[in-house]
Amino acid sequence: MDKKIILNSLIVLSFITLSFAYFVEFILQHEPCSLCKIERIPYIGSIILGSLILFINKWEKIILILILLLFIFGSLISIYHVGIEQSIFSESFLCELGINKNIQNPDELLKTLEKTPISCKDVTFKIFGLSLATFNAVLSIAISYILLKVILKK
Repeated sequence: MDKKIILNSLIVLSFITLSFAYFVEFILQHEPCSLCKIERIPYIGSIILGSLILFINKWEKIILILILLLFIFGSLISIYHVGIEQSIFSESFLCELGINKNIQNPDELLKTLEKTPISCKDVTFKIFGLSLATFNAVLSIAISYILLKVILKK
């Protein structure tokens, strides 16, 4: 396949994926956990870096490698997230990001309780019985595989 078609497809797919994540978060009111937010990084990065390749047409291989590394990172985080959801792994410090442990008065306690992050093991939204982390793991692995093939072809 042509590299431009793959890049355009990746940008569109990333935009659709992020749009769906924000739709679930803001329209359907399902609060994401810390790992869910981290899993969005490869999609944001691929939109920015993929657009950079299309517009300046320089450093293609380096930028493609960076996008591949982002999606490998996303794959690992998603697999870890699915493992937490399935009780294979225990929650780590990433799942506790944003918790204020220096509470000094009752007002701070109330503010902290209002902002307490969602547990990474709680699945609040499913499609066909699968969590969004599961879908993200599959999608990130597929994108990583396709990008690896494109980079090795060059």
